[in-house]
Amino acid sequence: MRASDESPANHFDLGGAVRFNVGWRDYGDPAGNGDIDLELLRVDAKGARGPLFFSLQYRWYDGFDAVHHAWAGWRLDDDRDLKLGIQQVPFGLLPYASHSFWFGSGYYLGLEDDYDTGLVYRQAGDRDEFHVGLFLGDEYGDGARFDRYSFDLADDGNLRYRERERLNLRWARSAGNDDAQTEFGASAFTGRVQDQASGRRHGHHGAALHLQHQRGAWTWQGQWAWYRYDVPGDRVALSAFLFPFEIAAQAHVVSANAAWALPRSGWFDGITCYNNLSTTRGRGAGNGDSWQNVLGCSFAKGKSFTYVDLISGRNMWFIGGPGIGLQPGDDGWNSRLNINIGFYF
Repeated sequence: MRASDESPANHFDLGGAVRFNVGWRDYGDPAGNGDIDLELLRVDAKGARGPLFFSLQYRWYDGFDAVHHAWAGWRLDDDRDLKLGIQQVPFGLLPYASHSFWFGSGYYLGLEDDYDTGLVYRQAGDRDEFHVGLFLGDEYGDGARFDRYSFDLADDGNLRYRERERLNLRWARSAGNDDAQTEFGASAFTGRVQDQASGRRHGHHGAALHLQHQRGAWTWQGQWAWYRYDVPGDRVALSAFLFPFEIAAQAHVVSANAAWALPRSGWFDGITCYNNLSTTRGRGAGNGDSWQNVLGCSFAKGKSFTYVDLISGRNMWFIGGPGIGLQPGDDGWNSRLNINIGFYF
């Protein structure tokens, strides 16, 4: 989508997607294992006229609907632009620090594929790319609203916080030749969160270092990230997909990913296999380590795209754990085999 969004030609495009999901898990209630469900309906619109360009996407899930993004941009020249609205926060590997449908641990912590309301300046040259973003808060400005796509600070009635203003900085440099390409970079943010009960504001900070190397059919990704909420206690709550859950108020998040694009042959237009490993190391009393590993392949054919993933997790929310970066106790490894089939138009 990035190439189309930044194309200088005037255009207006409508699109969308429908996705179906089936899964089998070895934890929780076995009811529903093997059932095929309608996972997503979505509508997209994007366009450009002269220096102006825009993109928006709205999604319908089971039980709720939510905006994914909605922004308008101004192209200053071939290398610089401004975007205003609900947009992806520039932090770490872009667009994702993962290859699977399930993403990595950073997604569930609001550090990967996060969309908030703000203004972002981007400048890209032959080797370097810079982002400066000023965000006013989450996409809805309401920590008590849990029906959202990306993970944000939540007011769950006990831990009563919401996101406020935040400054994001990101730099990345590319190097390479026809045989191999490497990108490395650094990100940082600083901002505040608000206690909804007292009105008091607390600091919120984070940083990341990332590396991606592509050689032939192989892609390797590595990322270290750190975040801290300067709130009383050692936990905060996040929410998305209708549910709030607790995480460590401070943690280190490490991701190590590998992907191999199979040579094109046979019926599929493309097949990529990958392993995405990530861990969240919570800091503070009552916190500990969470782990997630996704082994899988994606299959592209025409307008369809399918993920087949084996997700394994220990002390990891969404894979049977109580939260992320919390004390594991007796929590062991849980697994889920997940198949997601999407049709895009």
